[in-house]
Amino acid sequence: MAQVRRTPLADQAAELLLDRIRSGEWELGARLPGETTLGPQLGVGRSTVREAIRQLAGRGVLESRQGAGVFVTALDVAEEWGEVLRRAAVASVIEARIAIEAEAASLAAERRSPAAMRSIRRAFADRRSAPEEIEGLVDADMRLHRSIVAAAENPVLLELFDSFVPRLRQAMIDMLRLGRHLEADADDRIHAELVEAIARRDAEEARAISRAHLDGMRAGLR
Repeated sequence: MAQVRRTPLADQAAELLLDRIRSGEWELGARLPGETTLGPQLGVGRSTVREAIRQLAGRGVLESRQGAGVFVTALDVAEEWGEVLRRAAVASVIEARIAIEAEAASLAAERRSPAAMRSIRRAFADRRSAPEEIEGLVDADMRLHRSIVAAAENPVLLELFDSFVPRLRQAMIDMLRLGRHLEADADDRIHAELVEAIARRDAEEARAISRAHLDGMRAGLR
């Protein structure tokens, strides 16, 4: 039987109990053994068992019933609403990015000037050398995507993108903090392909790459 070895003891005891529930040791509606039984199994005292049970009750997994004992009310912890809402917000932002950026990439391929292409390549190089901390990565990415939108030579699209940047920046930071992102080499390769499609003036390919990249980001949130 696994025992608690690290502090905080109540947190560790709660996780061990949750692992046992997840493994099917107790079915939904089952009554847990008493504190005097669970304590030795977990290697902790009765007060720590009580605190662990309180934690899991607060997370909706257990329920203490006066005079009857402690019962299993869920077989796993419900997903945190904060993360659910953050993912929903990020998904909405990515959908808006698809609407703006896929068309902008196509127009940029058709209309980009030599100066605009130099700006795109410079922004791409800056993205590759960006600091590893999340905010720096996101800011470098935003500069690259803005240079592509600017190359489309559509002032309305650029105005939409610029007004959208604060929400876009926060959503991308949240996405990285949630751990939903492409492996770095794959992400770099996709952006390199987008830049080269624009350089070749391949409007359809630029649109397809931009959309596929953003669709992949959205799918990764599920």
